[in-house]
Amino acid sequence: MSRLNPPTIGEIKTLAAAHGIDLDDADAGAYRRMVDAVLRSCERLDELEPAPPPVTYPRQSGYRPPRSENPYNAWYWRTEVRGAPNGPLCGKTVGIKNNICVAGAPMLVGETEEAFVPNRDATAVTRLLDAGAVIVGKTTASDGAGVSDPSSNSPFVTVRNPHKPTHAPGGSSSGNAAALAAGDIDLAIGSDQGGSVRIPAAWSGIVGLRPTFGLVPYTGVIASEMTAVALGPMARSVEIVASALAAIAGPDPLDPRQQGIAPPPGDYQAALSLGARGLRIAVVEEGFGQRPRPDVGLPGSESVVDDKARAALKALEARGAIVETVSIPAHADGFHLFHAMYTEGNAAMILANAVGTNFTGYYDVGLMEAYGRAWRNEPDVLSSARRSVLIIAEHLRSRYHSRYYALAQNLRDSIRQAYDRILDRYDVLAMPTVPFRATPIPRKTLPPDERVGYAMQMIGNTCQSAITGHPAISVPCGMADDLPIGLQFVGGHFDEAVLVRVAAAIEGVGDWKNL
Repeated sequence: MSRLNPPTIGEIKTLAAAHGIDLDDADAGAYRRMVDAVLRSCERLDELEPAPPPVTYPRQSGYRPPRSENPYNAWYWRTEVRGAPNGPLCGKTVGIKNNICVAGAPMLVGETEEAFVPNRDATAVTRLLDAGAVIVGKTTASDGAGVSDPSSNSPFVTVRNPHKPTHAPGGSSSGNAAALAAGDIDLAIGSDQGGSVRIPAAWSGIVGLRPTFGLVPYTGVIASEMTAVALGPMARSVEIVASALAAIAGPDPLDPRQQGIAPPPGDYQAALSLGARGLRIAVVEEGFGQRPRPDVGLPGSESVVDDKARAALKALEARGAIVETVSIPAHADGFHLFHAMYTEGNAAMILANAVGTNFTGYYDVGLMEAYGRAWRNEPDVLSSARRSVLIIAEHLRSRYHSRYYALAQNLRDSIRQAYDRILDRYDVLAMPTVPFRATPIPRKTLPPDERVGYAMQMIGNTCQSAITGHPAISVPCGMADDLPIGLQFVGGHFDEAVLVRVAAAIEGVGDWKNL
């Protein structure tokens, strides 16, 4: 018998019954022998296991920061990893979202306190260090980092908005946003599925960029829906975002998301000084004045957000931009496609232990083991968000045989083409990042539907990029009652340079707090 111990006859029957298969003892014994044969091959793989990728830069072990050093709960772990002695990000301090691997720095992989310590850096982390950056810690993130409960709540702490600590900073890259708004760091790297870089950027008064799908490698990150998620930079200035994007973008043969679609980075620095004159901006009518949709959990627009966004666009028009209103009716349908794709796609990644299957690329074995063990050992402590996707996805798979996931994937082109038809005539699309300002931090005792709904209500203008793959940037465009407001621009595929240009032009209008 294999050293890996095949399941008992009773366990074989239980495994089969989970798929509606009824086995007698004889058949169960036969399947047990088959399992044992597979396990014998698995033993050989353990003997052949390759060494992990090398960790180039020395580092401190780090520590959990006390409250005195962490007033907004922005940080999960503090450390110091110094990169190359020179480079475009030389000396820039960086926070890394807690779903991204930094070798030697613990990261949460579930709702339990169990932490996983990676033995490799994510590709994006290596590239930051090669560019001279200094990694100073792992930031707090809503657990699941893309399968999230209220954006302010990780399993154990409440992240607060430095502009108004009674309010949420937005999520799921909430710690990134809070650390930047508090001035703790120069730069952060987050992940964005339905808006998890841009939403906290808007609510916390910083800049956040979601690149074109496939431009930035995702290797070494806890995965969300494989076809929708991207890593992106966050900072207080467009210039630092541009420098960071240039450092982390580009092909990585280990990342299956990039197969055939990852060109080299563009010249983002040159775009910073081009100004607004001649920019063609399409103001998307459906991104403004949204009516509440309680049936799907969307609260509608705040007039002050619309007004601030339009005022910023007027300022660009005064500086020579061409600003015209357009209609993209398919914009609203993006939310419904995302809803269907998000549930089954994220449930599949949870069941596949945060890395996935059926692709050629790098599989982080340690991460998969730690993630799978964390949630399977204590499924009763799963967050409402993770429970919701597992339960809803199982219903959609078993009752409707994944019809709606498949339809959502097949309908992606209709939304993408609707955007592209406008982008053929304009440089960028414009709309508020989030149609309303940051809300008060919700109580932890909310029922599951309200907890999940709190997070999903924010994505009405941001989730479309997960469907279409277009790049999008959020830049601060004003403040009301101490709460920041963000303006989102969407560009053509791999045209991040135009987003850098228009965002820098907004910065050039003046102090965003007084716009």
